[in-house]
Amino acid sequence: MASRKEQKEALRREREERERQTHEQRRRKRLVGYGIGAALALAAVVVVVVVLVSGGGGDGGDAGAQVLPKGGKAPAAKVTGLKQAAGDAGCRLTSEKAKSRNHVRDPNRKVKYRTNPPSDGQHYAIPTEDGAYSKAPPDSHLVHTLEHGRVIVWFKPSLPRPARANLKALFDEDPYQMVLVPRAKMPFDVAASAWGRDPQPLGTGFLMGCPRYGDEVFDAIRTFRDEHRSNGPEPVP
Repeated sequence: MASRKEQKEALRREREERERQTHEQRRRKRLVGYGIGAALALAAVVVVVVVLVSGGGGDGGDAGAQVLPKGGKAPAAKVTGLKQAAGDAGCRLTSEKAKSRNHVRDPNRKVKYRTNPPSDGQHYAIPTEDGAYSKAPPDSHLVHTLEHGRVIVWFKPSLPRPARANLKALFDEDPYQMVLVPRAKMPFDVAASAWGRDPQPLGTGFLMGCPRYGDEVFDAIRTFRDEHRSNGPEPVP
């Protein structure tokens, strides 16, 4: 019959073996997690590449080059005040306190917004990345990027090719925290929207609508951008 000391030693070895097995299981789970994380990161890179090539975020692909052609030139800046620049361009400035910052789970759910194009409201949980898009992401994705302090410039894809090329040149001039997207069904040739953080916690939606495209629109966009960029309710670099 085993002595008390031998029993304690056997129990100690059993405990150590259980701890070793538990540690090994956790290690394997971490390795699996790292593998999944790496796979997801690779998938994200692939998605970004596909977006770029298919037209989102640049001129990649024939379709993207047709909507956002190269070779444009933005008129030189002349006016630095937003109200004057918007007035000179015939653009209307509006703002209204936001009613919601809630997320929606379905990426395909159509959310009704109070303005066209939207400037605030409930939105999908994953925001649109910064960039110039030949095909606009869903509104709910774009609104989330507004919440992160981005400014979105919207243009009618029916604008003449030189006009679209010039707007792309303006985007390339200073693309930090900017999004450029086409929007066929809006009452403006060009528009810009932003979501300000004040008053907290919901903030204020800002919209600048320009019924007619012209050289003056470029200073209107520049001053709107400088007024509202990086000022969202949820600041994200």
